[in-house]
Amino acid sequence: MLLRQSAQLHDPSKHGAIDATFYERSAASRHYCQRTSYRVQKLKVTKLVDTDSQAVLDVHCSTSREGSDADLAEQIVRWNAGDLRSLAADKGYDKQSLRESLRDLGIRPLIKHRIFAPYDHAHNARIDEQRYNQRSMTETVNSAVKRSLGFAVRARSWFREFREIALMCVVYNIKRAVKQ
Repeated sequence: MLLRQSAQLHDPSKHGAIDATFYERSAASRHYCQRTSYRVQKLKVTKLVDTDSQAVLDVHCSTSREGSDADLAEQIVRWNAGDLRSLAADKGYDKQSLRESLRDLGIRPLIKHRIFAPYDHAHNARIDEQRYNQRSMTETVNSAVKRSLGFAVRARSWFREFREIALMCVVYNIKRAVKQ
């Protein structure tokens, strides 16, 4: 709720980009790790970013590396379907079911095809290059958040780690809104 309100400070466009990054969990003592079965060392964080204002629209965290990025992107986009007209993503999100669900929601997928056959080159040639290249905004946002607010989470419980990352994104959105 707070993240969505902070994103509204930027007057977001209808064009989004999605990408994942990893955050370190801060180091814990060996005794604590054994006692609490604290084994996961990194959190995978997927962010949906507005390409024009560079505001973080949504964030999703997970501790497992199971499943594909495309499945997760489908969930995130479904939650934000009313706000988007197009979605840019890298080749890691190349999945036909994601493309179909985006089209069903009225969102134009800007996801390059991985090259398995000659016709994949033709599919990639039809993508709007200017909009597709805006996907790098997610990497810019990920880098800026990590540089200014840290690349590690200090909380120990799952809910608090998620809340800490969400608050990092809220602070980032507010800082950008104040600078404009």
